[in-house]
Amino acid sequence: MFKKYPRQFWLMLLGLIISTTGTTMVWPFLTIYASETLSMPMTAVTSLMSINSLSGLTASILAGSLVDRFGRKSVMAVGLFGAALAYLGYIQASTYWHFALLMLASGLFNPLYRLGSDAILADMLSPADRVQGYSIFRMGRNIGVALGPIIGGIVLSSNYSIGFTGAALALALYGLITLLFVRETLVRDPDAKAESIRDQIHVYRQAFSNKPFAHMVGAFTLMEICAALMWVLLAVYLKQNFGVMESTYSWIPTTNALMVVFLQVFVTRAIISYRDTQVMPIGAIFYVAAMLIVGVSSHFWGFWLAMVVMTFGELITAPTATTFVANLAPPDQRGRYLGVFGLTWHVAMAIGPFAAGILTDAFGMRSPWFAGALVGALSVYAFAMLDKSRKRSQQIS
Repeated sequence: MFKKYPRQFWLMLLGLIISTTGTTMVWPFLTIYASETLSMPMTAVTSLMSINSLSGLTASILAGSLVDRFGRKSVMAVGLFGAALAYLGYIQASTYWHFALLMLASGLFNPLYRLGSDAILADMLSPADRVQGYSIFRMGRNIGVALGPIIGGIVLSSNYSIGFTGAALALALYGLITLLFVRETLVRDPDAKAESIRDQIHVYRQAFSNKPFAHMVGAFTLMEICAALMWVLLAVYLKQNFGVMESTYSWIPTTNALMVVFLQVFVTRAIISYRDTQVMPIGAIFYVAAMLIVGVSSHFWGFWLAMVVMTFGELITAPTATTFVANLAPPDQRGRYLGVFGLTWHVAMAIGPFAAGILTDAFGMRSPWFAGALVGALSVYAFAMLDKSRKRSQQIS
């Protein structure tokens, strides 16, 4: 297998593991840091994540044109070094608007290096090797997610500045690897016309005119709102209300990453014989259960169990939904459909945590989790209706 992929592939994988380990030292705990630094209501703290997600949504829409116009390597390097500077900026952040500006910058830079990396992989791997190549990178990312929170939980309990510096250095190191060792893979066609933003918007319009795709995006976004609550709100919720410190909480996101690394293949084999739309409502039920478990729990192991339950839902729905979209899309628009589908996380992150902050300030600390369970139940219903619609269309055809 090692001979199957070029040297550049393994260098980028190493850079991905290093950078993901560095950023996840800090990212899961960022709401704690902002909350303790600003001493503001939860609505204000969670609105920072909405700013980050909205800027990330904008950057994700623009990034496709940028990597095609300026090259994969240069856009990737700009994203890495820009994100590194943003992490360093958090060390001196002391006001809401300072945090907001850094969240805006992080949201703009992160999609640049991720999309640049994805484009380089697509360029240098044959179609037959891409699925396995992307799977290896997903595993590498989860190795970083498994390591980062554990290291961060130990470091951040005493000094957040060390964590921010470590995240910046990890991103900068990946940036240097990119500049020094990664070659540009974009082959420019002098006769090709550059795609404008108007062209991209037209593509999005075409994608959403496909009713099963639009249905899928709506259902998946509702489910992702539950995931956004777990990844953004849980850390600060545990520390403020139950005294669970960073070093203890870190085992919760690490558990998620380890489950993805070691269980994804087995779960996929178990569900592969069923219809994709048949298993997605089942996966969404796990998200509802996770929200309810958090809502009634008061001790660490209850919250840990909630992440375990949600991760089983992720293992079922994430690859299944991606496959559904890939199979649904016209062959010449498959990448674009998947790109639009990838925006669901940014939308969920923009809505979920901010709404949770409002609910916390208005109705108490447990209210977001029961509201999340309701949203998750709506996603189960939406997935079930999608399955019903697909079965009906298959019977007619």
